[in-house]
Amino acid sequence: MKRLQTLSLILGAMITLVSCARDDDNYVPVPGQTQLESRIVELYGSKDALIQPLATDFNLIPNDPNNQITSAKVELGKMLFHETGIAMNPSMEDGMNTYSCASCHHAQAGFQSGILQGIGEGGMGFGLHGEGRIKNGLYVETDLDVQPIRTPSALNVAYQDVMLWNGQFGGTGTNLGTEANWTVGTPKEANTFGFEGVETQAIAGLDVHRLVIDHDFIVNSAYKDMFDEAFADVDVSERYSKLNGALAIAAYERTLLPNQAPFQQWLNGNESAMNEQETEGALLFFDDAKCFSCHSGPALNGMDFHALGMKDLEGEQVLTVIDDATKRGRGGFTNNPEDDYKFKTPQLYNLKDVAFFGHGGSFHSIEEVVRYKNNAVAENQDVPSTQMSPLFTSLNLTDDQIDSITAFLENALYDSNLQRYVPEALPTGFCFPNADPMSSQDMGCN
Repeated sequence: MKRLQTLSLILGAMITLVSCARDDDNYVPVPGQTQLESRIVELYGSKDALIQPLATDFNLIPNDPNNQITSAKVELGKMLFHETGIAMNPSMEDGMNTYSCASCHHAQAGFQSGILQGIGEGGMGFGLHGEGRIKNGLYVETDLDVQPIRTPSALNVAYQDVMLWNGQFGGTGTNLGTEANWTVGTPKEANTFGFEGVETQAIAGLDVHRLVIDHDFIVNSAYKDMFDEAFADVDVSERYSKLNGALAIAAYERTLLPNQAPFQQWLNGNESAMNEQETEGALLFFDDAKCFSCHSGPALNGMDFHALGMKDLEGEQVLTVIDDATKRGRGGFTNNPEDDYKFKTPQLYNLKDVAFFGHGGSFHSIEEVVRYKNNAVAENQDVPSTQMSPLFTSLNLTDDQIDSITAFLENALYDSNLQRYVPEALPTGFCFPNADPMSSQDMGCN
């Protein structure tokens, strides 16, 4: 009887253990996740501080007070951002209706350009991820709309109050005190409208990139109804304008959030979203490697400018002359020598769809960038040592640690479903993001 009672107690204990087990019998706790969570709480108070909202949670996405996000604006902006039909001010007739905002910021490349220098007008071809875009042989350098610096991603721009590597776009916040450099007759004059960076860049960018959103285009196309819905509170006499088109584009860009990335899933409670190596990389990122010193918040970016001694665009493949102001980074905008060679801290999501990193595209893998920062030896000899960031110091990471940080950056910060932000078709019926014959062939667009 005593033996039976003992067996009964053992059986009861086993049943209790089974009943308390996780529903997912295959779940294996990932070492380090408790430590990672504790570290994030130590730094930010809670994991919530790093969580990105859903793209439809407009009240949780940072808004420009003068351009509140609405679903109608976002839908209109999504179309205009990809619309090759507004490419109506080309330098050559061959470029008419062949390019768009998305020529240099498309989903297949994490809303960056798939090539070293983004090409709007004067480019042709697309390839699979934008890597196949090349210069149209009919164009000379002066006719090209080509970036003199690597194209920043349009992801996570909601968490940036100024735009571009030098931060020249944005009439509030970070740029207060730079008013003397909002030069009349240049794109920087758009700062005088008083909008934040995303809106300011969209306003200035339409003219810079030879795109036209005017009254005649709007009222004579399917876009009229979309403007009526998005700007119903604006008088009809002012509704169909370039300004409102730009504000719609900016509203759309603010919703480009890679919130399905594994790290975001983990922050939201999915304990199996990251593997052991990615978790170790995240812990290093937020601790010993000190990456968080510059890269923080939901976008893992920063609004500070740092000189890290990276090279500018160079080599035979560069399609334009890189001017001195561009090389000087923030200093080229502010004209303050203390800002020379400093560039804005970029966001870190969806990096692995491109083959160029750094403001000059001098690195060809995420691992190369991690190793560069680990070694802390400047590659650009034109940058004086006195300008180098005090945060650019050797980290003494091992190869295994570098591999772990790389895995975190490449995989845990990668949202594989950015296509959800791309329209199925445009109101004009044109191909996008490019509509030149070579791109249309590459993309299977008729």
